[in-house]
Amino acid sequence: MSQFMQVFLSGLATGSIYALVAIGFTLVWQAAQTVNFAQGEFVMVPAFFVLVGLHVLHLPLWMALAMAMVLSILVLGLLFKKLVVEPILPSGGISLIIATMALGILLKESVKEFYGAEAQPFPAIVPHDPINLFGAVVSMQDLMNLFLSLGIVVLLTLFLNRTRTGRCMQATAQNPAVAEILGVDVKRMILYAFLINAALAALASFLITPVYLAKFSNGETLGLIAFIAAIVGGFNQIRGALAGGLLIGVLDNLTATYVTAEYRAALPLVLLIAIILLRPQGLLGTSEGRTV
Repeated sequence: MSQFMQVFLSGLATGSIYALVAIGFTLVWQAAQTVNFAQGEFVMVPAFFVLVGLHVLHLPLWMALAMAMVLSILVLGLLFKKLVVEPILPSGGISLIIATMALGILLKESVKEFYGAEAQPFPAIVPHDPINLFGAVVSMQDLMNLFLSLGIVVLLTLFLNRTRTGRCMQATAQNPAVAEILGVDVKRMILYAFLINAALAALASFLITPVYLAKFSNGETLGLIAFIAAIVGGFNQIRGALAGGLLIGVLDNLTATYVTAEYRAALPLVLLIAIILLRPQGLLGTSEGRTV
């Protein structure tokens, strides 16, 4: 039982980070009706912003994290929307999807060129000390990753549901034309969605990179798993992205521990196929009609 609890909690911790990235997919989809296939690289890049702050600018860790957060919001939020999304969006969704794929390759190769291909150690925000919880030995880092990620999701949900700006963002996501008629500044709400996405990607980077090290290729796997998590949970619902991320994290750990670790990489794809066949809108998603 203690081993199961240990594996379960570790899976929740990893899955909660997948959920942060998956929520970013959902926000960009609601704002621009497109899929940001550079989302994995959006999580990879902030870690290298931190390393530049630590090793090049010789900043203390907290200042390097703050600098990385600001740069992430500006570069991956504001500039991404202004330079990539806005000029291409009128041409259609396919063009923008291809542009995000190209952006992901550009970010990955740029980090590889300017920082190197070798994995770099990344400082932990919280200690690695193990603690005993209900008979299971769990690392403090896993617990903090879980609590911080879930706390961020709760705060984001409260912001969207309980504040005027959040409700305006939801109205814009549901029907931009009607929201604009009702006096909502649609362009500003869309910008907020991109800025929040960039902040979530940076937070996920700070939490997961101490475990997997900083490497230019980190975004490939993370982006794919988070994309699948968003589909499994429901691509148009933040709660669905959360559920999908947690589910994949737990199932991945349980499969590797009690079945086999050889095919754990295939688990998200098997889950994706099952969801598409049985419930295309996702576990918690809702069906959407589109004009064609």
